[in-house]
Amino acid sequence: MLSVDKLNQYYGESHILRDLSLEVPTGRCTCVMGRNGVGKTTLLKAIMGEVAVRDGQVRFADENLLKRRPESRADLGIGYVPQGRQIFATLSVEENLRIGLPARRKRVQDGTERGIPERIYELFPVLREMRHRRGGDLSGGQQQQLAIGRALVIEPRLLILDEPGEGIQPNIVAQIGEVIRRLNQEDGLTVLLVEQKLPFARKYADRFTIMDRGQTVAGGEIGELDDDLIKRHLTV
Repeated sequence: MLSVDKLNQYYGESHILRDLSLEVPTGRCTCVMGRNGVGKTTLLKAIMGEVAVRDGQVRFADENLLKRRPESRADLGIGYVPQGRQIFATLSVEENLRIGLPARRKRVQDGTERGIPERIYELFPVLREMRHRRGGDLSGGQQQQLAIGRALVIEPRLLILDEPGEGIQPNIVAQIGEVIRRLNQEDGLTVLLVEQKLPFARKYADRFTIMDRGQTVAGGEIGELDDDLIKRHLTV
């Protein structure tokens, strides 16, 4: 579904992504792992068009993303949950969710005017309970649920999450992990996940890719993530 081929990206003179290649197969949950500073977040920003790319290709369902405007990713069916959540603090929960509806209407032209998908409230009941509260009044874990819900409003074909459990209490992290599992296994949603927590990756992803110094250095089925790879590329 998503294919990254020989991607090179620079910040000034610093070469961040180095001939990086990555495959995200349809219907799978692929986890990108690596130590701090290896370029994981930059990779996601490059896919989403938030940083300039020197050369290489990023293709999504046969579309060349590098030739499209950043805001068109949602129109194609890519939902993105960045680090830091980036919700609109002064808008209500419901208003935050409704922001994605125009992109959904562009994709799903079935002649019906649809609101926020019921599936989002089913996955995150707290969002229904707090739909009239301001986003900035929510806890960190609730804000992360809102950010994921907002990405799901467009009914994406691909969901990209950048460390969804960062800075969140463990019980909410577990809830988010179960939501990822349900979306992937029950709904067939393709997921690209950046995650540093090894237990989380092993529990909820079924494929992995390891990055080091801006390159992909290993990958495969999650059961192939052995102690040697962990020691060489993940242990601090």
